Amino acid sequence: MTVPTTGGPLRLTRHGPVLEVVLDRPKANAIDAATSQAMGECFAAFRDDPELRVAIVTGGGEKFFSAGWDLKEAAQGARPDSDYGIGGFGGLQQLPNLNKPIIAAVNGIAVGGGFELALSADLILAADHARFALPEIRAGTLADAATRVRMGIVQVPGGKAIFPSLTVAENLLASGYSLVRQPKALERNIDRVVRMFPVL
Repeated sequence: MTVPTTGGPLRLTRHGPVLEVVLDRPKANAIDAATSQAMGECFAAFRDDPELRVAIVTGGGEKFFSAGWDLKEAAQGARPDSDYGIGGFGGLQQLPNLNKPIIAAVNGIAVGGGFELALSADLILAADHARFALPEIRAGTLADAATRVRMGIVQVPGGKAIFPSLTVAENLLASGYSLVRQPKALERNIDRVVRMFPVL
């Protein structure tokens, strides 16, 4: 990959064919335009790297997966239609030709654009303390960045979501399971999918 693995708002770790992407912008892992652009470049590099087959996106810390759009940047005059880079807001929603599974390991609060980032993944693994919300509606706006809801949410008993995510990623690689990008089939067979991953 050409994306650096240290520094900036993202921490990247390769686990063989699995890429772990940690959004690390304390306190709330909010996404400004520069972070979104970096995420888009990261996921595009993941898409184009033949040695990488599954990606996991999670938030740094234990409180927030992501609070979504950086409202501090907005208060300083940033427009909601800023250039968020390839893939649109958060780098996933509009990324063309992404044909590899993405797992969102939600390890805390996912609100607004953070929830939409999680919804843009193929699978959401949620820690016990994970919370989801789309508060924009209270302000009369529509949360419209996540145009594709692909798979579903699986609650992870016992806390942290990242370690089961690695196991699920390894199982996806080992099984070649064909329903990763077929949401209707998964809705009908969710029990079968969960049984495939005994860690859950």
